[in-house]
Amino acid sequence: MNPPGPPPTGLRPLRQDWPAEFAERYRAAGYWRSETFPGFLRQRAAERPEAIAIVDRERRWSYAELWRRAEAHAAGFLARGLRPGERVVVQLGNIAEFFSVVFGLFRAGLVPVYALPAHRISEIAHFARRAEASAYVVADRQDGFDYRDLARALQAEVPAVRHVVVVGEPGEFTALEDCVAAPEGLPPDPDPQSVAFLQISGGSTGLSKLIPRTHDDYIYSFRASNEICGVTADSVFLVALPAAHNFPMSSPGHMGALHAGARVVLSPAPDPATAFPLIERERVTITGLVPPLALLWLQAAPARRHDISSLQVLLVGGAKFTPEGAKRVRPVLGCTLQQVFGMAEGLVNYTRLDDPEEIIVNTQGRPISPDDEVLVVDDLGNPVAEGEAGHLLARGPYTIRAYHNDDAANARSFTADGYYRTGDIVKRLPGGYLVVQGRAGDHINRAGEKISAEEIEDHLLAHPDVFDVAIVSIPDDFLGERSCAFVIAQGSERPRPAALKAWMRQRGIADFKVPDQIIFVERFATTAALKISRKELRARLRAEFLQAGGAA
Repeated sequence: MNPPGPPPTGLRPLRQDWPAEFAERYRAAGYWRSETFPGFLRQRAAERPEAIAIVDRERRWSYAELWRRAEAHAAGFLARGLRPGERVVVQLGNIAEFFSVVFGLFRAGLVPVYALPAHRISEIAHFARRAEASAYVVADRQDGFDYRDLARALQAEVPAVRHVVVVGEPGEFTALEDCVAAPEGLPPDPDPQSVAFLQISGGSTGLSKLIPRTHDDYIYSFRASNEICGVTADSVFLVALPAAHNFPMSSPGHMGALHAGARVVLSPAPDPATAFPLIERERVTITGLVPPLALLWLQAAPARRHDISSLQVLLVGGAKFTPEGAKRVRPVLGCTLQQVFGMAEGLVNYTRLDDPEEIIVNTQGRPISPDDEVLVVDDLGNPVAEGEAGHLLARGPYTIRAYHNDDAANARSFTADGYYRTGDIVKRLPGGYLVVQGRAGDHINRAGEKISAEEIEDHLLAHPDVFDVAIVSIPDDFLGERSCAFVIAQGSERPRPAALKAWMRQRGIADFKVPDQIIFVERFATTAALKISRKELRARLRAEFLQAGGAA
């Protein structure tokens, strides 16, 4: 192939900058080692060419095979006219092609923008616009949904998305199997300090923000996670959650496993009936789940027909795991629980494998790095005493300093001296261990999926029969939190809750954002000044709901 053309002009630059004195400190400490994603996979393919890297339902790819496919796709993407620096929305499930595509993009100097399989046109169009994406990679179908229809809708809404590449039957688009070329004239590996990809935030205020992660900072996070979680070349990591989610990607995740030269096993679904046979067949040693799935596994394990004794470590994160559930992991599953509390923006905390059971069961761990700086402050920004609840702020060698293309969010989310305001309320115990108390903002953590109350309210307010709405998080033993919509009808005729839910699904949003419960009320209480903040309103409605025992 011909050498790729010059970088695209007119795109907002992708940057993630640390002040020089911090960058020098992180390099001197050995956190940043000038590694890149294509560089480390090339090295593993050279060191362990025949070792199995990826296992999905149908394929077993060695490290050499994964690298060969990644390079062929890299050349294929560039041959189609994409140029290094362009952004590509990737919406693939747990299939082997996720890895050949993503590493192909890295090798070509292109920038993946990760989307989850559950996202629909509302989210995908937002990601494409905000990232200024020019391409979109999807599977033809998954779980009964045709992503080619989504691709057509995306190109209609965001014409800048010139290319659509489909795993499977492409229709009028380009088949991934045709998006290959001889790996000649590929660009050199990227600058380790350049942005490797755009991850999505939890979306606590409206649609998700885009998080630029560099090669150096992100690789450090999962390389250090490997040490904490005991991941080596002999490990077998099961990806039970969606592969594009930050938790199964980097804590230590499939990227940590590949960096160690281990085997990555992809489960098409996370339920015990699907995952337990894979654990037995592949002798899986480590995996990660959100609390509702961990409870489901605990429920299913006593009656299981499959041998899951190879499982050594179960990581649970994405939402707080109750001590009642946590204390059952070792006796029921026969493995060590490792609690994880982190965020796609950076800071990750783990309980350690050799921690006392009391710490493992009752805390969400302590930070990865000696240079993770953690502050717990009150509403005025003053430090609170150890053991008291406060707002969590963090900065460090893998915590971002800014979102992409979002000045308003950056002003809200980062302090003048570079601390990230996580939005979490925590208590810090001796030894730096954190106990998560909840969210400071209007954010629902439903089975590990972060949902913006504001975003869902905006959707429901578009319904002609809805006058006003407030979305509230309600504690749930299984989901952690569920969403409840308090709705004031526009007229005397109230729409049926089932009809409202169906209408929301037609809006093209992820199904997990549809309210779990809808309750109609006559009015919302206000202050003497006839106004009330949305935050106060939601808190009041939540309290009234719980006092009434969930009845309305």
